[in-house]
Amino acid sequence: DAIAEPTVLCASMRVLAIDFGLKRTGLAVTDPARIIASALETVETKQVMTWLKDYVVREKVEGFVVGLPVNLNGSATDATPHVQGFISELKKRFPAQWVETVDERLTSRMAQQTLLASGVGKQARRDKGVLDRISATILLQGWLEQRQRRG
Repeated sequence: DAIAEPTVLCASMRVLAIDFGLKRTGLAVTDPARIIASALETVETKQVMTWLKDYVVREKVEGFVVGLPVNLNGSATDATPHVQGFISELKKRFPAQWVETVDERLTSRMAQQTLLASGVGKQARRDKGVLDRISATILLQGWLEQRQRRG
């Protein structure tokens, strides 16, 4: 009997997380091995498609994880249709990448708690862009952990 060689997962493409907002959009990215999620940038929402296009040219991105806003009971929020419209546009503009949504309930609260726990000053906590980046990072880290649990 032959001994099975261990399977090595060699994912050398990044996954980008998007925390879409009407004014600002927070972005986070995995390392090429998809082990760690890191905050990347906060971009004005009207500039986000251009920013993504430039980024995908520079870095190998396999897909996008987009936070989908839902109420605690699972129903759509006022923001849900805006995010769904953004996702449609994302799929049109980036047909080579997959797009997956993740439930973003409680992400903003977790981001605020993370910021408080980090000990940054009040001025930094007022910077909504920091909060957007942290939210995107939390979305992406949750997505990574869910994939690891599934095997």
